[in-house]
Amino acid sequence: MKKGKLRYYAPVAVCLLLIVFLLLLPTGHEDAIQYKEAERCIAKVTEVDNSAIMDTGLVRSGEQRCTVTFLNGMFKGKTAIAINLLQGSLEQDKLFSEGDTAQVVISYNDDTINRVSMIDHFRVPGELLLAGIFILFLVIFAGRTGVRAILSFVLTILVIWKVLVPLYLGGYNPIWIGLAINLLLTTLIIALVYGFDKRCAAAVSGSFLGILVTCILGVIFTDLFKIHGAVMAYSESLLYAGYQHLNLTQIFMASIFLGSSGAVMDLSVDITSAVYEVVEKKPDIRPWEAVKSGINIGRAAMGTMTTTLLLAYSGGYIALLMVFMAQGTPTEHIFNYKYVAGEIIHTVIGSFGLVSVAPFTAMCAGLLLTKKAKNRKLQ
Repeated sequence: MKKGKLRYYAPVAVCLLLIVFLLLLPTGHEDAIQYKEAERCIAKVTEVDNSAIMDTGLVRSGEQRCTVTFLNGMFKGKTAIAINLLQGSLEQDKLFSEGDTAQVVISYNDDTINRVSMIDHFRVPGELLLAGIFILFLVIFAGRTGVRAILSFVLTILVIWKVLVPLYLGGYNPIWIGLAINLLLTTLIIALVYGFDKRCAAAVSGSFLGILVTCILGVIFTDLFKIHGAVMAYSESLLYAGYQHLNLTQIFMASIFLGSSGAVMDLSVDITSAVYEVVEKKPDIRPWEAVKSGINIGRAAMGTMTTTLLLAYSGGYIALLMVFMAQGTPTEHIFNYKYVAGEIIHTVIGSFGLVSVAPFTAMCAGLLLTKKAKNRKLQ
């Protein structure tokens, strides 16, 4: 019993240690050159002047002048005029009103303020409130399982921000780094569900085999479709920011299996849990009978999971689809655009991972868990 408890609670301790370590781990980009000789702080907008804004239909250009009072930083309590440049883009431009809280950048020389630029609305308090409500609901409805889910959520964010992104910026191979980090996260997240036992081994094995299928197909079809990694939003900006050495296409390939890994992991856990229940109810079941049961369970889940990927990826492209329809773009032309082809790769190749993870997980769970049941029966 003690050994079982140790296996169940050990992942929690490992995740907590990793979270603390990652919080203290520097990314190596804290002193990026664009942030030097400038003070980032929060300011309260006390007055706005829109007289220099020019309206041309939907396009607004010019500049908005805001009188702001700094709420923190070395100029806390001081008041200055801040400039909000409008570029004529509804996507990127923002307008401030009196009473808004904004994030600003102060360019200064010694104690003299040279220029204040309005960056964006300050949304952190609202985001923290949203996160707090989410955590509260998760703990209320899921209890200890909810706490473990929060740990996995925080760990995933920190691994992506503190490990994955810096390594990608460092020019390391995105595919190998993505696979290694995916295996680490898959192991720890599934271990938080099961503990370090054979169910964890079965689910991780099946999940990672499915990810490997997604990775291989992603590499093949990205090359076959002649998709460049610049189809990813903001990726081209990296090249102009001094990172010309980055292989954007390999980063795109890695994003395919990273994007589908959550759904793959979910299906793998579902099949493993179902096979485990079958074996518990019928300890003398043969391995291949358990495998067959897992495959049957996977068949029922695959239909909805592939649709889940489709909705997840297409949800962010509703406006683009509306543009195509409004302009009367022929369907065959739509599918031929490279950014549409890129999303097709994400969706279809990700679905391949889901289809393949079902038999892989069923096989791993059937072989590992029935062996465990037989050993328990002999004892």
